[in-house]
Amino acid sequence: MKILVCVKQVPDMESTFRPDGAGVWFSEGDLAFRLNEYDEYAVEQAVQLKEQLDGEPDITVLSIGPDRVVEVLKKALAMGCDRAVHVQDPVAHSRDPWQISSMIAAFAQRKRFDIIFAGMQSKDRGSAQVGVTVAELLGYACATTLVGFQYADGSITARRELEGGINSVVRFKTPAVVTCQSGLNAPRYPTLPNLMKAKSKETIAIPAAELLVEEPLSVTARFYPPAKREGGIVLEGDVGDAADKLIGILKEKTVVLR
Repeated sequence: MKILVCVKQVPDMESTFRPDGAGVWFSEGDLAFRLNEYDEYAVEQAVQLKEQLDGEPDITVLSIGPDRVVEVLKKALAMGCDRAVHVQDPVAHSRDPWQISSMIAAFAQRKRFDIIFAGMQSKDRGSAQVGVTVAELLGYACATTLVGFQYADGSITARRELEGGINSVVRFKTPAVVTCQSGLNAPRYPTLPNLMKAKSKETIAIPAAELLVEEPLSVTARFYPPAKREGGIVLEGDVGDAADKLIGILKEKTVVLR
């Protein structure tokens, strides 16, 4: 069995975010980066499947981006993936989901993977389009927002999280693409010995130009923080007194129709 896990390096959500000079993405000067949270669940599920099948599956982890994405590939290797593929693209942040999906599908088409794992969405862009678009381009079955995963005899049984706290169970044959949601598993912490082993695992570098043949279907026109609102006023105490205060504020600050 051949497995592909798609991961993305995203800004840490505790960072300070500012638009860049062009006004179309984040300024990276104050940002720290990490492995996308949902992709951690995808890596963990792929490794658990390898363990379930006594180590038989071969796991490739792929990421698109500048040189710094090698750090998230190293983490995935330390978690148990067998090799890494770095699609070198210093302007990956400017690619729309269609272009990213097309590059992944172009690589996957060469290797004919049985299962492709991906995060439900990325923490920075949050489009939730890449996994399903890859499945469509490859003609694979697809299930999204997984919170449960079982594999047996070439079939996947997936439990999906829907709106309103409802879950559904779907079954389908491989080849397939699945996208992973929080609650699917508990991602393992890479131990120091495994981090050391990861250094000797193969990392393949592929220029984005070898895979990118599609023009964008959408472009970012403007990127900006929302306007700050004025602070609110909290009225405390007796209801009658609070109502009188509210009426006074309305008369002072606004035009109250009689």
